[in-house]
Amino acid sequence: MKKKIFALTLALVLALSLAACGGKKSATLKVAASPTPHAEILKQCVDILKEQGIELVVNEYSDYVVPNTAVEDGDEDANYFQHVPYLDDFNAERGTHLVSVAGVHIEPMGLYAGKSASLDAIPDGGTVAVPNDATNEGRALLLLEAQGLIKLKDSSNLAATPKDIAENPKNLQFVELEAANVPANLDEVDIAAINSNYALGAGLNPVEDALAIEAADSPYVNVLVVKEGNENSEAVQALVKALQSDAIKEYINNTYDGAVVPAF
Repeated sequence: MKKKIFALTLALVLALSLAACGGKKSATLKVAASPTPHAEILKQCVDILKEQGIELVVNEYSDYVVPNTAVEDGDEDANYFQHVPYLDDFNAERGTHLVSVAGVHIEPMGLYAGKSASLDAIPDGGTVAVPNDATNEGRALLLLEAQGLIKLKDSSNLAATPKDIAENPKNLQFVELEAANVPANLDEVDIAAINSNYALGAGLNPVEDALAIEAADSPYVNVLVVKEGNENSEAVQALVKALQSDAIKEYINNTYDGAVVPAF
């Protein structure tokens, strides 16, 4: 009887030991992202993190607000869709506590033909669709200024609006839209300033289809963002390493042909 009890006890101890060694639960990292190219890039990191016992869950959003509020509220662990000027403006306006942990890529903003086939063909009083959020609208106006279409009062003002235009020789009229909705309204305006992620999502190739595009030294690097205090999370740092790996750099270069540029 004692031998039987000892054998059962030994078996139980071994089973618990094996469970402790081999049954460790994987960590889960939930990341909010714009569908193109952010979610596509993140999905290339799934297997990389899986090897480290981390399950990367990519949740796609089509706007620029919910991905930030979701991280602030703890519904998402991180997000990947925005550049630092937008992040800083969002924190200032909404009192959120979000921080950048890594720069990943640049998506040059482009000007695209609508009713006008070229910049020279834009008529007097022509219409221009621009994103209506503070930083991307300023970014669009700086791109228009670089093409000689307008002149701003202060070219260093990243938050410029049409009210900050000093010279407008073509009397351009501005149609301010949510960034995600600009491509759908392209046929209604003469030209439109479109973020590359939304251009790609609409089937436009920024390198081939844009009438003009931001220079490669654009300061608008897209970043991985977390709530303050979570920067050094093991899972977050593992994702940073994956996103800035040679494999991801090669994927970006081979997939987007210059429409998305690695920033590392």
